[in-house]
Amino acid sequence: MTTWSPRVLLLCGGQSEEHDVSLASARSVLDAAADLDVTPLVIGRDGRLLSAPSSRSVLGLPAAPPDRALDLPVETGAGLAATPLDDGVAGALSPLRGRFDVVFPLLHGPYGEDGSVQGLLKTMGLPFVGSGVLGSAVGMDKLTMKAVFAAHGLPQVAYRGVTRSAWSRDRATVAATLRELPRPLFVKPANLGSSIGIRRVDEDADLEEAVEHALAFDRRVIVEQGVVGARELEVAVLGNDEPEVSPVGEIRYGTGFYDYDTKYTDGRAELIIPAPVPDAVAEAARALALRAFQAIDAAGMARVDFFLLPDGETLLLNEINTIPGFTRHSMYPRLWNAAGVSYPDLVRRLVALALEAR
Repeated sequence: MTTWSPRVLLLCGGQSEEHDVSLASARSVLDAAADLDVTPLVIGRDGRLLSAPSSRSVLGLPAAPPDRALDLPVETGAGLAATPLDDGVAGALSPLRGRFDVVFPLLHGPYGEDGSVQGLLKTMGLPFVGSGVLGSAVGMDKLTMKAVFAAHGLPQVAYRGVTRSAWSRDRATVAATLRELPRPLFVKPANLGSSIGIRRVDEDADLEEAVEHALAFDRRVIVEQGVVGARELEVAVLGNDEPEVSPVGEIRYGTGFYDYDTKYTDGRAELIIPAPVPDAVAEAARALALRAFQAIDAAGMARVDFFLLPDGETLLLNEINTIPGFTRHSMYPRLWNAAGVSYPDLVRRLVALALEAR
């Protein structure tokens, strides 16, 4: 008896500042999914879709055998072959309709995790892994996400939002409002991940420069109250309408905050699974993770992050990530591995959930 294997198109790279993180995640998925029919395509930093051979080259893969080669309309100018800029990703993907059963958009940040690609794939009738347009958009935009969490009564740190126009029009008034929050503050672009564009502010004199820095990445910025002495916990969620939650993990590090270098440099952070917390705290975190997942109408996968206050009991919801880091060393697959779901099985389950949701 022949077992049917779905044809999976893995989209990675992308236009956001998290391009390299996406490629790292994709390499891990391809390694784990060696027994699946997976074709990778890389979206360049300029928004163009690389040809299949160029995509494999960027990912460090050998050339595909002739019977597995994927033909795409490409231009062959200087550098890597890519689709013409005026066609973009949509134009390049349209000939692929019917050639794949499911798309795995492993794209972190804007133009990939924010509902943009999800909307494109939905209009093309291509099932895809992960949240739909609504869940992706809400999960990506930290200000909207926190507003939705507040509407659902989920506990959070105090925060304020800043727009580029308001900052340009009356910086002094906006800065004064932000200084009402207790220090330290964390200033972040509203739509970005991997700790890119984030600054920690301990002194009022550093606030304006931190806001300027974040506004260079996004027109909207979120300023959050930091919680001194808090522990950082994370929970993975897997499923659609009846999701499951993983054990609780903890991240420990010695830097001022969990910045980009700390996240992606081996040995700078310690991931502890299961987190050494009381059973009541672990169950509360798992329950809150499930509520957060359902509040934004997420699907497929998500990682939910928390602060555990110094009292050892109080949890504050930090954020939800609808396309979490997916390398073998990332917290999301490691949490599921601790629950008995291996990395290859996790990929297969995500593909199955995407097909279930179509």
